[in-house]
Amino acid sequence: MSERLYVVTGAASGIGAATAGLLAAGGARVIRCDVRDADVLADLGEQAGRDRLAEQVAELSGGRVDGVVAVAGVGLSSPLTVRLNFFGTLATLEGLRPLLAAAEQPRAVAVSSLSALVAADDRIVDACLALDEAGAAEAAEAASAAGRGRIVYPSSKLALNRWLRRAAVGPAWAGAGIPLNAVAPGVVDTATARRTLLADPATAELVAATMPQPLGFPGPVAGVASLLAWTVSAGNSFVTGQILYADGGAEAALNP
Repeated sequence: MSERLYVVTGAASGIGAATAGLLAAGGARVIRCDVRDADVLADLGEQAGRDRLAEQVAELSGGRVDGVVAVAGVGLSSPLTVRLNFFGTLATLEGLRPLLAAAEQPRAVAVSSLSALVAADDRIVDACLALDEAGAAEAAEAASAAGRGRIVYPSSKLALNRWLRRAAVGPAWAGAGIPLNAVAPGVVDTATARRTLLADPATAELVAATMPQPLGFPGPVAGVASLLAWTVSAGNSFVTGQILYADGGAEAALNP
């Protein structure tokens, strides 16, 4: 670990902060990226921020990165959600892939969500997979205007899952010896979850019923961070293209 260099986006809080801290505690060097309190300040919801991330990480890393952990995302009912969660994540992975290719044991992982199993808007998902950012943003805006704003977030994550499953086994990733996976958390005890999903008892009860977590609701952030850290470790040499559920058993409960 002391010889490995990781890049973690969304590292200022929540799952990103926990993962960056865990990697650093193991002796690795970590480049933290976020819109605040980070080594690289970049808004991945816009192209300028994506370009800045790639440029600054290249400078700070010296041209080689051993692992990328793409955590940055939002749960808003707005076009920003697809711009950041899908297009920002793809820009992170693809923009840093040349730096991964320069490493001996490169790994990459993105954060998805259990909610992708529950509901999605086909128009949003299809636009994302067509790499039509303007169209995806327009579809998200239409869903919000129709009172279906809550479907934007899971749609962005479902699109990410489908892209990743296809890309991970292609020449740019598996063909280059770079395992690429996603970790899909259930509801975990972050500040964002406490402020949104868990603040209102009725909403928390609805979410717990929709996404049952037999091991506990909400779940621990540390359980997600440890899985993310393993996927980008040298120990993960043969797992790729997988959506790994860190959800307290929810995926199994929904798909017995």
